[in-house]
Amino acid sequence: MDYRRYRCMYCAHVYDEARGDPDSGIPAGTRFEDIPDDWMCPECGASKADYERID
Repeated sequence: MDYRRYRCMYCAHVYDEARGDPDSGIPAGTRFEDIPDDWMCPECGASKADYERID
């Protein structure tokens, strides 16, 4: 399974699907499209829509 990474356009935080975001309750292996729409960047509070795919 190929995991992708997405970067916040404001602070450069990277969401890695392989790692998830355990501090926000998003388990490892969670696809970016499966994250709830109200999820926010844990670094700066930007919205999910403010992320871009980087690989």
